[in-house]
Amino acid sequence: MKYLYSALSSVILAYIIIVLFTYFYQRKLLYHPSENNYIGDEIKFKYKEVFIEVDKDIKLKSWFLEKDIKKNKTILYFHGNAGDLTNRVHKLNELNKLNINILLISWRGFSGNPGKPTEKNLYNDARKSVEWLNKMGIENKNIILYGESLGTGVATELGQDNSFSGIVLESPFTSVADAAKIYYPYLPVDLLIKDRYDSLKKIKNINTPILIMHGKKDDIVPFTMGMELFEKANKPKFSYFPENDNHMMEFNDQMINSLKKFLGFNT
Repeated sequence: MKYLYSALSSVILAYIIIVLFTYFYQRKLLYHPSENNYIGDEIKFKYKEVFIEVDKDIKLKSWFLEKDIKKNKTILYFHGNAGDLTNRVHKLNELNKLNINILLISWRGFSGNPGKPTEKNLYNDARKSVEWLNKMGIENKNIILYGESLGTGVATELGQDNSFSGIVLESPFTSVADAAKIYYPYLPVDLLIKDRYDSLKKIKNINTPILIMHGKKDDIVPFTMGMELFEKANKPKFSYFPENDNHMMEFNDQMINSLKKFLGFNT
């Protein structure tokens, strides 16, 4: 019996250590600025490198693909939780084919930017980027919020004020807590989580046109999450759910055509 108690105590201690480690290092588990998977893609578009001031001593390195800010609408692109701007070159090569301006921002802590990424800080980065576009003469009614993976949580947060032209959610999750429960089913996630990005609760507050794109073979964010968000979203709503895509890695003609139809609805 003594050995049983000793073994049980060791297991409990190990579990407590795991819980504490996860709590204090959870943001390192969520944000991966140095994870670059697409370095080397050829840039087939013209862009200006701009720096958007979002806080004292923090300016976000960003790319602005400007065509005509007076005639064309503008996509404000919020990227996911991994990698820098160059990780999105393959996507921008395709998006640039559209008759639209694009501002791709990098979060604080990413792409060499100072600061630390947190839910609150990313929301601030996004709002300051909207203000930057406003100062360029681009009104909210001519801005389409585009969120990629983690960026969908930011787009959903901002989209609640309903002043934007539309919202695109690429591989969205219902909440970080829901996603964490899949990866860490043995942890009390609801008690530990700091950055929640609770899109499922917020999406009902959005009344502008919304497009949700989610590959059915996604092994990072389950397709069921994208489907649940689509079901909860208000009309007008549109979807692009490719059968064999994993985390929207295939930026092909089908995807671009779906986006074209959505943008056409708003113009």
